[in-house]
Amino acid sequence: MKKTFQRTSLLTACCLGLAALFVLPALTLGDAPKAKKMKKRPDNKAPKGFVALFDGKSLDGWTKEGGYAEYKVEEGTMVGTTAEGSKNTFLTKGPYSDFILEFDVKCDVELNSGVQVRSHTYKEDTPQASKPAKIREAGEVYGYQCEICESSRGTAGNFWDEGRWTRWHDDFAEKPEAQQAFKDGEWNHYKIVAQGNRIRSWINGVPCADFKDDMDATGFLGFQVHGIKPGSGPYSVRWKNIYIHELQPGEKVNKKGNLVKGKKKDV
Repeated sequence: MKKTFQRTSLLTACCLGLAALFVLPALTLGDAPKAKKMKKRPDNKAPKGFVALFDGKSLDGWTKEGGYAEYKVEEGTMVGTTAEGSKNTFLTKGPYSDFILEFDVKCDVELNSGVQVRSHTYKEDTPQASKPAKIREAGEVYGYQCEICESSRGTAGNFWDEGRWTRWHDDFAEKPEAQQAFKDGEWNHYKIVAQGNRIRSWINGVPCADFKDDMDATGFLGFQVHGIKPGSGPYSVRWKNIYIHELQPGEKVNKKGNLVKGKKKDV
C-alpha cells in the first residue's frame, strides 16, 4: 500500500507540474501591459513647428494664376482638375523665402503636375529666356517647379525651370533610387527645403534633387494643374497635409530634410 501511495503521489505531482507549465505562461501573458497604439495625426493638422497652408475645408487665402483649371475642396483634399484649352494653372500662396515644405499628393497617371517654389508671374509679355522667339504672356508663371509625374518618366522630385529656362536643375542620371521614388496611383509624401541658394527635395523619404541656383531668393508657392491636349481629360491631382516651416537665420537642416537640434552641423 505504501509503494502504491508513493507512486500515486508522484504521478499526481508530475501532472500538476505539467499543468503549471501551460497555465503560468498564459497568466503571465494575460497580465502583461498592453502596447499603446500610436495615434495618427489627423489630416491637415500641422506638426509642431509647422503651419498648415490648407485646412481641408476651404481655399481661402489662395490665388489662382495662369490658366483656368478648376480647384475645389473634396473630402479634406485640395483637388485640381484640368480644363480643355487652358494653359498651365497654379493655385498660389506666398511669398516664402527659406523654408521646409511638406505635402502629400496623388495624381492621375495621365496628368503631369508640380509645385512651384520661389516663383513669380510675368508682369508684361516677355521673351522666354531659353527661346526668345517664344513670348510668355503677362500673367504666366515662371520659376522653380518640383515635378510630379508618373514613375516611368524618372523625373518626379526634380526641378524644372518653368516658363523661363525650361530645363532641369538637377541630373538624375546617376540617381536610380530618385527615379523610382514616386508611386503611381498612390499618395506620395514630398518634402522640399529651400535655404539660401540651395534647394533640395525628397519623395517618400528618398533624396531626390539637390542643387544650387541664385536666380530666385523668394516667391510664391504654386500647385499646378498642367494643360492637356485637345480631346483628352479631364484629369485630376489631389493634395493634402500641406505644411510649411519658415527657416530662421541659423537654423540648419539635415540630409533627411529635418531641422537639426542644438549645435549639430548640417549634413
